[in-house]
Amino acid sequence: MIYLDNSATTPPLPEVVETMASAAREWFGNPSSLHRLGMEAENALNAARAEVARLLGVKPKEIVFTSGGTEAINSALVGTALAHRHRGRHIVTTAVEHAAVLETCRFLATLGFEVTEVPPGPDGVAAVEAVQAAVREDTILVSMMHVNNETGAVQPVEALGRWLANRPKVIFHVDAVQSFGKMAVPLQGADLISVSGHKIHGPKGVGALYIREGLKWTPFVHGGGQEGGRRSGTQAVPAIVGFAAACRWWRDRRAEAWDRLNRLGRAFAQRLREKVPDCRVNSPAGGVPYIVNLSIPGFKGEVLVHALEGRGVYVSTASACSSRSAKGSHVLRAMGVPREVEEGALRFSFSPLNDVSEVEEAVDALARAVEELRPVMRR
Repeated sequence: MIYLDNSATTPPLPEVVETMASAAREWFGNPSSLHRLGMEAENALNAARAEVARLLGVKPKEIVFTSGGTEAINSALVGTALAHRHRGRHIVTTAVEHAAVLETCRFLATLGFEVTEVPPGPDGVAAVEAVQAAVREDTILVSMMHVNNETGAVQPVEALGRWLANRPKVIFHVDAVQSFGKMAVPLQGADLISVSGHKIHGPKGVGALYIREGLKWTPFVHGGGQEGGRRSGTQAVPAIVGFAAACRWWRDRRAEAWDRLNRLGRAFAQRLREKVPDCRVNSPAGGVPYIVNLSIPGFKGEVLVHALEGRGVYVSTASACSSRSAKGSHVLRAMGVPREVEEGALRFSFSPLNDVSEVEEAVDALARAVEELRPVMRR
């Protein structure tokens, strides 16, 4: 099996699985309980919070654990809207954001907020000048992803953060789900940052939201007041310590892992030029090396996904969250690609656990599938 769908999810590291199993056995107490078992669970929780904060480069008390990236994003956007709705009701985002951002913004629009979706250029990057131009006097929130989950395009969050740092009335949320761990997340100007565990070889069901110290923000999950009153509910200690173990792995190996991802990206691109010269690469030249979006003229992406699966290669069409939808890729549509290109899109996404032989073999499998299926597709 060759697994190249790491933007959808990643296989958990062995040390993550071991840590979670140990935590489930030993730290099963409720972290809010006052007895020894509760205190042991709370200590494990605090150590995990410090580990996640260390990888992101923030204070432990600024980290709030969530059930994943989607909840972190929802909390960031809805919490900001509720806290600042009396000052303004305008939100700025981009047309290439993850559905968790776009659908939450559309939900907020039903509550009376106005949302501006800034379109990207043909490379899938929303120009910082275009986002700046969309900000108004009544803008309370700007939300932008760091790395696009479908194309790997790197959005200008660093430049935008510097600009927004001088506009403290506008809250800046960064969706760092696809970049956290793999690369440094720009912190300047960022008030809220969403991250996820299962994108970095940690467990599913856990993520985190960075909330800048001193930020006015309203929680919307209420109950027992856990996470400093910012997210109620008994914390999933095994998942959280597993997340921390994954963060530790990336912190210890980030430079080495990044070099490997670059090698994988170069090897894949070279093999693609040799074996499938008529393919169209939809990812921008300046994107991250670990996400490659491409289309084969005359082929449906779904057909090739299943053809590759039959050869033991696992990839996807668009975002896993929308792959079962008939709507297609809103990201590629926003980039202005032709309909047939959008329908034929495939996404290959790599991990440091992959090796060069795997990505080369995946391209070879793609080339064979195209050759075998082309006569059928022409009928």
